[in-house]
Amino acid sequence: MIHWRHLLLSGVFMAAVVTLSARVIFLAVTERDFLQDEGDRRALSETQIPGMRGLIYDRNGRALAVSTPVSAIVVNPSLLRLDPLQLTELARLLDLPASAVANRIAEHSQKQYLYLRRHLGAERSAAIQALRIDHLWLEREYRRFYPAGEVAAHVVGMTNIDDRGLEGLELSYDRLLQGRAGSKTVLRDRYGDIIRDIEYQGAAQFGQDMVLSLDLRLQYIAYRELKAAVATHQAVSGSLVMVDVSTGEILALVNQPSFNPNDISGYRNSMRNRVVTDAYEPGSTIKPFAALAALESGRYTPETPIDTAPGYFWIGKKMIQDPVDRKTLTLAQAIQKSSQVAIAKLALALGEDAVFDVLTRAGLGNPVGTGLPGEAIGFLSETELRYPLVRATLAYGYGLTVTPLQMASAYLTLARHGERLPLTITRRDRPLSVERIFDADLAESVLSMMELVTAQEGTASEASVDGYRVAGKTGTARLVGAQGYDDERHVAWFAGVAPVTNPKIVMVVVINEAKSGEIGGGRLAAPVFSRVAERSLRLLGIRPDQVDTRLAQVPSPNRQPVWQEDTP
Repeated sequence: MIHWRHLLLSGVFMAAVVTLSARVIFLAVTERDFLQDEGDRRALSETQIPGMRGLIYDRNGRALAVSTPVSAIVVNPSLLRLDPLQLTELARLLDLPASAVANRIAEHSQKQYLYLRRHLGAERSAAIQALRIDHLWLEREYRRFYPAGEVAAHVVGMTNIDDRGLEGLELSYDRLLQGRAGSKTVLRDRYGDIIRDIEYQGAAQFGQDMVLSLDLRLQYIAYRELKAAVATHQAVSGSLVMVDVSTGEILALVNQPSFNPNDISGYRNSMRNRVVTDAYEPGSTIKPFAALAALESGRYTPETPIDTAPGYFWIGKKMIQDPVDRKTLTLAQAIQKSSQVAIAKLALALGEDAVFDVLTRAGLGNPVGTGLPGEAIGFLSETELRYPLVRATLAYGYGLTVTPLQMASAYLTLARHGERLPLTITRRDRPLSVERIFDADLAESVLSMMELVTAQEGTASEASVDGYRVAGKTGTARLVGAQGYDDERHVAWFAGVAPVTNPKIVMVVVINEAKSGEIGGGRLAAPVFSRVAERSLRLLGIRPDQVDTRLAQVPSPNRQPVWQEDTP
């Protein structure tokens, strides 16, 4: 009996051995490739090598946008199992509630790849890696950082969490800046750590760097002064743009309100680059171009008298009026005093499309084309020029809209004595070709008229800059509300050129909807121009072109001269 059982047990054991041996042989021979693939799938993986985004600099090499290496925390939810202690510690390092981490993993339990946290710094990333959690690993990526913060935010813009451009030049030049990711096959351990690189499929490529035309020093000056003015006058917004006359490079471009591109929470309403996106009626800043149209007709000179008495006149049912009756003004005085009556009469005396033609050639109604996203083209139409009232109001800045950038481009043409030069937001290594738009002598005459505006008797005496000759023009326009033009809401302009002798900068300042009681461009925008221009010209090393008579006195031959700048 015992012998029989022994034989049976031995037979069963032998059968099992034979079966197992056969299975091993089958797997080793027949299923070898399959098993190899399964093993490799668990140990080998393909991982991306992120390509770093190109850097953005100002014209002097100061960084405006840089990329810093960070880590993404990645898990395989289908295999990840966390004990309570691991969950608590991981959640703490991720700065998330433990329940939120657990729920997120559970919700994606059928997936093999899940981001738990992006853009984590080196210290916390190392601490998470030290937990040695199975099926959790780190992946390298880059986070964008903006050293100038809100000062250059509207120009530079920002990227999203995937390092793609969202605003500003980061958006419009995304393809240029964007790096190209590479890939490689790696061997990982059970913790997800890379043990060895197996094979490279393609190397990562860095994005192309950009050098902007901005001078960060001037950008800070402009930003500070504009911010102070908007706050002082309780304005809704403000904008400023400064352009290099010799190259067309934008040296400074700022807006208020601004935003912090390093942390955009709470700034959604401040991201609009108003210099390029917001178009307003320009008011009297258009009058120099009306004067240029008059000079082009050959019927007017700067000394031609224009009768403005009794300080108003009618066009149909519309009264055009000045604040006071200025009797007879020359064309130059009409610009200096900003006479609506004189400019309107001038426009009616010219050809139907004379002023419109000058404005069109100056670039108004057309995009500037700097590459900044969201650029508005404004409004300039010739469809109703047959109506006298339309021609009259167009000549003093109503019935059209322009952006501050367009206005800067138009005034650049005047500063260059009639030559149009395209604006650029990137640094130019060599000058571009220019196009002559207006006669040089006529444009220079208009510039001389504009210099009278900043004199003591002009409407923009507060735009003057000690030591420098300044030419410019104020503008004030009512804003349109639900019931038409609103007498309580205004936009204030000043557009200027300095120094007049050899123009270096053109600057346009806009203060929108001030609630401090001041409404005019001469009191709101002109002082901002003065403060920014004074510091900028000296910083750029531009020689003063206005002789200080206090320093030009001949000393007595009987004694050594003592020069004192503060001598009255």
